[in-house]
Amino acid sequence: MTHRMKMIPALLISGAILLIGSASPGSAQGAGYVTAYSDYGNGQVSAPVRHAQFGYQVKLPGGPWIYCQRNSLFIARIFKYESPCADTLRRQSIDFWETQQEDQGGSR
Repeated sequence: MTHRMKMIPALLISGAILLIGSASPGSAQGAGYVTAYSDYGNGQVSAPVRHAQFGYQVKLPGGPWIYCQRNSLFIARIFKYESPCADTLRRQSIDFWETQQEDQGGSR
């Protein structure tokens, strides 16, 4: 195995670490706004994000501020370029009912 081939796994791992470290709640570092896109064709929604005592929060449309959740699919979401706040906003607003079915093991 050549030296160049040995470096590929290390580069992939370091790239993943950079993606994880650079994931931010909004489109820019820190608080601001985030846009969530439906996984089911329900459109999109944008909402403000703020830093709170225990992490970042996103404001649900017409509702309360809730903490952005890092679920078990967080790594998969990173590679889809979706932040934890965008995922929380999507799951708790435009894809709410579909998310309920997913969480109960049902299909659409």
